Amino acid sequence: MNVQDFDFYLPEELIAQNPLTDRTGSRLLVLDKESGAVVHRQFTDLKEYVKAGDTLVLNDTRVIPARLFGVKEGTGAHIEVLLLKPLGDDKWETLVRPGKRVREGARIQFGDGLLVAECLGSTEIGGRIMKFEYEGIFNELLDQLGEMPLPPYIKAQLSDRERYQTVYAKHSGSAAAPTAGLHFTEEYLEELKALGVNLAFVTLHVGLGTFRPVSADTIEEHEMHSEFYSLNEENARIINETKARGNRIIAVGTTSCRTLETIGKKYNGELRAEEGWTEIFIYPGYEFSVIDGMVTNFHLPKSTLVMLISALAGREHVLHAYKEAVEEKYRFFSFGDAMLIL
Repeated sequence: MNVQDFDFYLPEELIAQNPLTDRTGSRLLVLDKESGAVVHRQFTDLKEYVKAGDTLVLNDTRVIPARLFGVKEGTGAHIEVLLLKPLGDDKWETLVRPGKRVREGARIQFGDGLLVAECLGSTEIGGRIMKFEYEGIFNELLDQLGEMPLPPYIKAQLSDRERYQTVYAKHSGSAAAPTAGLHFTEEYLEELKALGVNLAFVTLHVGLGTFRPVSADTIEEHEMHSEFYSLNEENARIINETKARGNRIIAVGTTSCRTLETIGKKYNGELRAEEGWTEIFIYPGYEFSVIDGMVTNFHLPKSTLVMLISALAGREHVLHAYKEAVEEKYRFFSFGDAMLIL
């Protein structure tokens, strides 16, 4: 399957640079995955489409301030380090800029030496393995020295860090926010619960590989970056009971979807408590074992995320919906508007 088949025209001015003041203030494009019919609504209208007994599954990962700016020992060169994945023993898989200045053995200082990283080698995707040296608690130093790793298409500065976190963010570890969840407030979640809608939580620590455009010519050649996921017994029970009743499982975001499908594929659609690493790549032809619908944002052309929602709703339906979204001037990407696929 050709990657170019998932391209679409997107004017740059539709890329949302700032979050709305009101999280629930965004628009909602509703796509019928069977017919391809499109309806234009507001995000708060979501409650008209979910039913008592349905379960929304949300990703409760928390974004860490993973972007560090330091200087190279010996030369004073300015280096940017982006934490991607913990490898244990204070080692991290990272992206560095400029990469040509950071070879094996190079040492980078952050905060006048409060934190020091040594390069242990390169990764297959051009990143670096860095080992950190410090005194105290690593996450506290990150809070002190790090910045939120906003995607490169967002040029504006974020004044409030918490606006790039979901209101239910709990487990630290992501390099990027699960952005479909940014539309919910605690009040709106309570409103949905009062209608009889269940909430269940998974954890998937989002890596930047999820958002990168596919560099291969065909989908089959692309390899996904592995990401850590976790599901506990209580949330597995909620989801299994929902399915047993014949109600719907609606994933909030592609990350929740990938977690559910990773586990569900192992156990014929049943969910079990477990944690691990997933490289699941969902694209047209995939048969879903757990989810019935999804709340998601509008994604980059030719990205794995467009391919995932095309697996759920059909490529032609998705590209038609995106064409309408462009014509109607929806806001795209992390701080943009939302889409409901049912």
